[in-house]
Amino acid sequence: MIKPKDVDFYKENGYLLVKGVFNEAEVAEMRQSVEKIIQRAADAKADRNSAWQGEFLPAEELKKLVLKGFHDVHYHDSAFMRAVIHPSMVAVLQQIIGPNVQLHHSKMLVKPPENGAAFPMHQDYPYFPHENHTMLAASVHLDRADEENGCLRVIPGSHLSGSLPHVGSHYLNHKEYPIEMGTLCEAEAGDVLFFNYLTIHGSSSNKSTRTRRNVLFQYREASDFPSNQEHFDWGMGLMVSGENPNFTKAKPNFKIIKES
Repeated sequence: MIKPKDVDFYKENGYLLVKGVFNEAEVAEMRQSVEKIIQRAADAKADRNSAWQGEFLPAEELKKLVLKGFHDVHYHDSAFMRAVIHPSMVAVLQQIIGPNVQLHHSKMLVKPPENGAAFPMHQDYPYFPHENHTMLAASVHLDRADEENGCLRVIPGSHLSGSLPHVGSHYLNHKEYPIEMGTLCEAEAGDVLFFNYLTIHGSSSNKSTRTRRNVLFQYREASDFPSNQEHFDWGMGLMVSGENPNFTKAKPNFKIIKES
């Protein structure tokens, strides 16, 4: 699906857009699954606005913005489990990560029309730092994403600078790294944007009349271990490709503590 020059581009720039990873039927199924998850969350009174807060936008604008975001969507609908291990996804991951690939977590991000929330420029590294920095995000587009509806922006090559200080561990200084500084990554439904967790990225708000739905899968090389115990989850470590060469580290060291 990708060529050696694409792998070189990823290594140099910290991101790679791969066209047509999922077909129309697969995209339609995932769109329907997203809507059903949102409905079940509302029925369970677990719905919430996941829009980021901060001083990167005027307060009056911030309070109007909405983001539907839920983690671990592969626990909620089997369509996403199939997407996580989709042969076309695995073919790309094997080339840019290696033969042994694990899932770390998944989530969905829905920017509704006209007031879908912005994401200030940031790195994903502070949320789940790892030793060897193989961690990447695979952002699956379920709608056309462009400047008008708040597509992702990246700063090419920024992953080579390592970890940068974040405001409250969430986002970079927006005066030094404004959203407009990033390169637009416009994409069609079914395309997947792969980017390293050190790559600076963000997105503006959705000012269009169109919804922008993305599902995001975080992957890592099987021998790239967390450097601290942040963002642990029961499902992290699922083998997506190859084998786990670390027999005694096949799953997180969780302990179930009985509540008193």
